[in-house]
Amino acid sequence: MPAAAEMLVEPPFERSSAPDDFQSAPDQKRHDHFIREAVDTIIKEAVYKGTSRDSRVVEWLSPEELSARLDLSLDRAGLSQEKLLSLVEQTIRYSVKPGHPYFVNQLFSSVDPYGLVGQWLGDALNPSVYTYEVAPVFTLMEETVLGEMRAVVGFPRDAGDGIFCPGGSMANGYAISCARHYKAPHLKTQGMSGQRRMVVFTSEDAHYSIKKMAVLQGFGSDNAVIGETDARGRMDPRDLEAQVKDTLDQGALPMMVSATSGTTVLGAFDPLEDIYDICSKYEMWMHVDAAWGGGALLSPRHRHLLKGIERADSVTWNPHKMLAAPQQCSTFLTRHAGLLTEAHSANATYLFQKDKFYDTSFDTGDKHLQCGRRADVLKFWFMWKAKGTDGLEAHIDKLFDNATYFKNMISERPGFELLLENPECTNICFWYVPPSLRSSEARSKPDYNQRLHKVAPKMKERMIHKGSLMVTYQPLRDHPNFFRLVLQNSSLDHKDMDYIIEELERSGHQHAWMTNIDAGRPRANFATIDQSGCSKEVLKNSQKLTKPAVE
Repeated sequence: MPAAAEMLVEPPFERSSAPDDFQSAPDQKRHDHFIREAVDTIIKEAVYKGTSRDSRVVEWLSPEELSARLDLSLDRAGLSQEKLLSLVEQTIRYSVKPGHPYFVNQLFSSVDPYGLVGQWLGDALNPSVYTYEVAPVFTLMEETVLGEMRAVVGFPRDAGDGIFCPGGSMANGYAISCARHYKAPHLKTQGMSGQRRMVVFTSEDAHYSIKKMAVLQGFGSDNAVIGETDARGRMDPRDLEAQVKDTLDQGALPMMVSATSGTTVLGAFDPLEDIYDICSKYEMWMHVDAAWGGGALLSPRHRHLLKGIERADSVTWNPHKMLAAPQQCSTFLTRHAGLLTEAHSANATYLFQKDKFYDTSFDTGDKHLQCGRRADVLKFWFMWKAKGTDGLEAHIDKLFDNATYFKNMISERPGFELLLENPECTNICFWYVPPSLRSSEARSKPDYNQRLHKVAPKMKERMIHKGSLMVTYQPLRDHPNFFRLVLQNSSLDHKDMDYIIEELERSGHQHAWMTNIDAGRPRANFATIDQSGCSKEVLKNSQKLTKPAVE
């Protein structure tokens, strides 16, 4: 038998000597030029050019093309600073520009200059916000901002509690966790095995995170009951109460209702006062997912959309959505002081010592599920300080004004059909019906919906390849694919709304590929299709509204 030492397997490579530039600290002589050049490139290409109407929303490449264009490999040897700067440029070039005025694709957009500086400042300091001793400024900053947000909701400013979360889904998860602890605190130590079945209620148009978080926390997807909505996408209180009664008849415990203020697709606001009455009657926790629509609370003109939110037990509100703070910036707010700590604390003695030389009530990290945590508050606090509450209000009012203008314009435009005649939020859902499908004969055919279902994906494909507009589409229940414009960038104006409408028309009037939408022909070369199907108004404005391609 060989000796044990002889059986050791050698590594498949020789250990290389350490590179000169391996230390994880900035050196002014070595890094000053690199950092300044990188920041200058980011400012020029991402901040200014990336938000310019004269540039593309995206320079689209397929996964195969992009993989061939970018060197994403990780090697033994490091790259030179010159090559790293080239990677900065390439990363910006081939990334989607959510700050572009014509990125109206998701519930986030814009590059707020004050939020950006706040984000950069936070990244430069690189704190972790769990104890006062390592994050004194940000601990106090969080308490100030969360208190002000509670006051805006209608909770007591100096009571209750709140935290910043890594996204609205996690904030909704905190709501479920707090509701469970409030209803059954013994489950923190005993677990849910053998316990009475507990049920969470929400609507069919609510965010999918409610069901996901119910699964994650051990309730099971069957115990996240999905209720019906009305024709405008709002939770139906009558159906909710019927579901609650059915749950009680089954011997289960109705624990919580998650209402929505600003649903993802239709932008619907659930009737919170009616839902509160049901929650009060059956002793359920009332949560409001206002991740999207919460910004309307800052506008006296639009606050009525969330009437009754002050009665809730907890609220999710994402400033990175309607208020356009940089990603990510999400909050969970509750009227119940101390509950977050009671539900989640583990009292780790290496972080949360009780014999520190300062008031340890400011060591707020134990009420979070996270340990290490970014200072997400800084970018939003900096925005709020720069603009004031009046500025945030003006921002919200501008969004709703643009949405109203867009809705009014397409309601009178041939080919556009609104899904909702009177949308509540800045989501505008509509179909674009190409000329080939507008006739009564085409509409009467049994395959009309199937053909219409294919229009939006093809139109979006063309606009993505041009880089001219990024707007999402989706089906909903029995409705075929429709476009959903979402507005939260207050730098847009009515001329931008006109551009978006006319760009949709340009894309939808392409007879060579829209007329034979079911023919299975190869996709037309977008560069060779003319605009002969466009209206005179579109042709007249085409030259001034179509932005030059970026090479």
